[in-house]
Amino acid sequence: MTSRTETPAVAADSSVFARPYRALTCGVILSVALVAFESLGIATVLPETARALGGLDSYGWGLSTLMLANIVGTVTAGRTADRTGPWRPLLVGLLVFTTGCLLAGIAGTWLLFLAGRAAQGLGVGAIMGMAYTVVGLAYPEHLRARMFALLSSAWTVPSLVGPTLAAWIAAAVDWRGVFLLMLPLTAMAGLLALPAIRRLDRPDAHGAVRVGPWWKSPVAASCALTAGTAVFLWALSLGNVFLLMLLAVVGLGITLVALRRVTPPGTFSARRGVGAGIVVRGLLCAVYFGSEAFLPLGLTQLRHLTATQAGLGLSAGALAWVAGSAAQVKRDEAAATGGQARARGVAVGFTALLAGVVITALAVVSTAVPALLAVVGWAVGGLGMGMAFNAATTDTMEQAASGQEGAVSASLQLAQTLSTALISGAGGAAIAIAHAHGSSTRTALACVFAVTAALAALGVLLSRRLGSRAA
Repeated sequence: MTSRTETPAVAADSSVFARPYRALTCGVILSVALVAFESLGIATVLPETARALGGLDSYGWGLSTLMLANIVGTVTAGRTADRTGPWRPLLVGLLVFTTGCLLAGIAGTWLLFLAGRAAQGLGVGAIMGMAYTVVGLAYPEHLRARMFALLSSAWTVPSLVGPTLAAWIAAAVDWRGVFLLMLPLTAMAGLLALPAIRRLDRPDAHGAVRVGPWWKSPVAASCALTAGTAVFLWALSLGNVFLLMLLAVVGLGITLVALRRVTPPGTFSARRGVGAGIVVRGLLCAVYFGSEAFLPLGLTQLRHLTATQAGLGLSAGALAWVAGSAAQVKRDEAAATGGQARARGVAVGFTALLAGVVITALAVVSTAVPALLAVVGWAVGGLGMGMAFNAATTDTMEQAASGQEGAVSASLQLAQTLSTALISGAGGAAIAIAHAHGSSTRTALACVFAVTAALAALGVLLSRRLGSRAA
């Protein structure tokens, strides 16, 4: 496998589209764009899907199921990549993702739809995990920040056309068409990405023997992590207080034990370096994706906007994310001490993200505020997310030990998916609890936004643990 020390020597001003990297760059960006379209497009039509299949009271599971399965896909792909290279896990990820899209698109019940979402999650975990692994392995240090920014930019076109196209398909044909559209797009991404990525394969590592029993493997731990988190989220929706507390404690205990096994040392204490970077990634994604998950539902159900209008918020956030990422790259390249500049970028990003959540929440839950102000608020949040996400990811991946790039990349993706699943699932449980006790969706969403705002404030404080190289 091409490693950091084996990367072709190029001039300091070389582009990621220079001859040695051109095919690889295009393939990786297309794969990420595929996931971006799935995320933004399906999020737009998910409220309609839940209503059609009778799953509105379990709305959070339409989001959490994908994220929980994502955990298994991420860990499995990351560990496999460290042994054999990224080609095989990416190939399997694309195939499983295609199966999930097909299953969700033909589903006649909410449970079958959730099964399709689980298969999609397995594939998304592998695709995204391999994208960041490839950047850490194939590009020299001076090009990694630029490539991470391009991965963020891979959301640009999907953010422009994804929500609008998905809403149009749902209105003109059916929501199922959004899922079925992914089938040819996935095939195209595989044909373009896999040949270039195969050149990163490690031929001397094929058939590497796993040491120790299977139940002690990271994959087994990721399955336990998924199961524990699912039990915890399910417990939150139970009406029996005794069962709720019992299952919540059991689920949380399993989750914490498994999480310790699949993350690097120092993650639980947010130790300076990789540990802090993983925690910061989790907080960023809990705030951004946890809030965004309920934005279309709030705007369509509470403020009575169309799916197309609600999709404007998703588009604004994604485009602003790209702008924030590009701004952070310029700060990074201009700074003499990159680590310190990145820590400051993360702090500024969290602050903007906090402001965005507050503005968006007011526009969603308060009738005294224009509903479309949520688009402005989410653009502010996206700008902060772009700055913080790019800075934190670059800093963390540069501190990964040689040979551990796949594991660190998997841990970053794991933090993202687990935190998003927890907030999405807890938010869905809040809606179910509110309906069961005569309260409203408005109250439940207000609680969700309050939690994500508090996590953003915590992220501002933890950002100072980054940039340890320059400390």
